[in-house]
Amino acid sequence: MKLGPNDACWCGSGRKYKKCHMMQDEKVRLFKDKGVIVPPHKLLKTPDMIEGMKRSAVINRACLDEVGKQIRAGMTTEEIDKIVYEVTTGMGGIPAPLNYEGFPKSVCTSINDEVCHGIPSDEIELIDGDIINVDCSTIFNGYFSDSSRMFMIGDVSPERRRLVEVTRECVMKGLEAVKPWGRLGDVGAAVNEHATKNGYSVVREIGGHGIGLEFHEDPWVGFTTKAGTGMLLVPGLTFTIEPMVNAGEADIFCDEDNGWTIYTEDGSDSAQWEIMITVTEDGYELICD
Repeated sequence: MKLGPNDACWCGSGRKYKKCHMMQDEKVRLFKDKGVIVPPHKLLKTPDMIEGMKRSAVINRACLDEVGKQIRAGMTTEEIDKIVYEVTTGMGGIPAPLNYEGFPKSVCTSINDEVCHGIPSDEIELIDGDIINVDCSTIFNGYFSDSSRMFMIGDVSPERRRLVEVTRECVMKGLEAVKPWGRLGDVGAAVNEHATKNGYSVVREIGGHGIGLEFHEDPWVGFTTKAGTGMLLVPGLTFTIEPMVNAGEADIFCDEDNGWTIYTEDGSDSAQWEIMITVTEDGYELICD
């Protein structure tokens, strides 16, 4: 429905359209007329929604902080899952992965050559030298947050340590590329350039995603994209930056037994960090890390 200048804005702010989103919508329309992919209103988060996501992120961060305090060689990944479940529920939240499309646990724990979606188990024990990604997602009052961190267990080899550090740098490069009225492809291009410059490869098939009112929303965020392509970065667009960087080739496969865990095809190590951001009028705001 076409809004008049004096109608209430579509965002629910209660303000007149002309005083709220009208100028932004007109700018978006100019890009759309040039053939640029633009986000629909439903993907743009309002200030109230962003505050809701921030409150969810408080719990998400607390989970990863607590894992960081306790993680050690000899710990099982089931113990990590228990920490996340207890912290999340203890703070009034819900672990988003639990029973999501059949996923059986509250968190993903991916070790060494596991790219993502590792399933916690009391039979998997961390050993000295491992690297592990702990991917945590939270629902609080209907709002989602999502982030992951890498942890290095004990005496980690220089090769693994460098992979973890460069992957973190890739995320920061992607973050620096987030600019209002830029393109989503700019983010992936910055990530991929830094990874390949350091001798690594970036997983093509799995990427980031929009988030906020649902666990996974549009847009899908690839990290092997070209600059100047993809969706327009409009203020309010909220998504994750979470490249999966492999020490070897980019090819991957899924565990046929559990249907979830993704591995590197060549058995090389993989690392991933994840942050959640929203595009603002002057850059971005970090929602969860």
